[in-house]
Amino acid sequence: MTSLSNLLHLHLLLLAWLLAASAESPEPRLSPSEQESAYLVLEAINPAIDWRSLYPDDLCFSGPHGVVCDLLVDEEEIHVTELSFGYLSDYSSNPPCGENPHFAPRISSFPFLRKLFFYNCFAGGPVYLPGYFWNLSSSLEELVFIENPSLIGHLSGEIGKYASLRRLVVSGSGISGNVPAEVGKLRALEQLVLSRSRFDGAIPASVGDLGRLRILDLSANRLGGELPAEIGGLGGLLKLDLSKNGLRGVIPDRLIGLREELEFLDLSDNRFEGGVPLFLAWMGRLRELHLSRNPLGGYVPEIWEGLGGILGIGFSGLGLVGKIPASMGAFLANLSYLGMEDNHLEGEVPIEWGRFEKNLKELNLENNRLNGRVPFSADFVARIGGKLRLSGNPGLCLAAETGNKSGNPQPVLFRSSLLASSTVSTSGGFHVSHRSFFTWSLCFFIYLLRF
Repeated sequence: MTSLSNLLHLHLLLLAWLLAASAESPEPRLSPSEQESAYLVLEAINPAIDWRSLYPDDLCFSGPHGVVCDLLVDEEEIHVTELSFGYLSDYSSNPPCGENPHFAPRISSFPFLRKLFFYNCFAGGPVYLPGYFWNLSSSLEELVFIENPSLIGHLSGEIGKYASLRRLVVSGSGISGNVPAEVGKLRALEQLVLSRSRFDGAIPASVGDLGRLRILDLSANRLGGELPAEIGGLGGLLKLDLSKNGLRGVIPDRLIGLREELEFLDLSDNRFEGGVPLFLAWMGRLRELHLSRNPLGGYVPEIWEGLGGILGIGFSGLGLVGKIPASMGAFLANLSYLGMEDNHLEGEVPIEWGRFEKNLKELNLENNRLNGRVPFSADFVARIGGKLRLSGNPGLCLAAETGNKSGNPQPVLFRSSLLASSTVSTSGGFHVSHRSFFTWSLCFFIYLLRF
């Protein structure tokens, strides 16, 4: 009992010492300089709110949600480390942006700022990205602008000095000009998204120096020139989206260097030539592949054996010729979306495509030269409805068992939006207009050849 009593007494003494020490050490507070800078930045973003009256105390302890502070052990001081502006969700009530927001020069006066985020702030009159903006803290790790269509200016080459930057996102803005080569100096960068803006010129080859990059999205800009082969050196890339630009030339074979990790590849709506790349056969981790609306030309290659995990393929408007390979049906069992419309494909839809029925949600084969019977069941045709698009193939017929009670093959005579509606009459036949009589006759002849 004596030893227990002594131990309890020792604990009480230690607790008393800790309480006394904490009473003697004042609680760290935000410096007056940073407090004033935060007020000025808030007032520039939304001058309609009286921030000083609403938050009169230390902004780190009783400030708005988007102002985040940290106690830095090395400095033994508290500092603003994150600033987030603009309504994002009910769970992230950042300071709202006013009707005429602008930048305050003091935005560059936070020495330990790590994250700066603007969401849907600059949507009224034009707001220029000022030169002093690039005097931000060298500690910056995330710089994010999302849905700021009125934000104009250029991405300065000074961006290269932020060696700690992990995320650089400018999406839905009016920012224009070249993507500066200095982005290649951001060796810690994991996400580079410069999308839906007005960037032009060529993609700098220095992007290939970003060895830690996981997401590269430069979509929906005005970029031109050739796709830098150096991008193939980004072996850890999960997503590559360069769609909706003016890129040209042959898709470089060096992109095979992305095979270990790449899951999403979108090069659609450019000017690439030279056929569907054969190196895709080795990209076994791909889940989405989109090349639509490029003048690639050529045949659909036999590349599918190792791509069984793929969920979506966009091969629309590529100028493809020849027959559809049966191997697509044999190996792409998980396919959910397939678009191959507006090509010059011919022959029959392979019977192996019947295996798509388990997971396929949308199929578009419109405006080709396909013929014969489509190998899908009545249940599948009813389930997929208007997302089965086959029109524009005069010799293509739905199989007899897909709801045609007359037992004859049913020609694809209707618009895709009407595909789910019944064409069966009360007498068990189906209606064919006189304009389509020749097509129906051809399909009926194909049916007779079965016997």
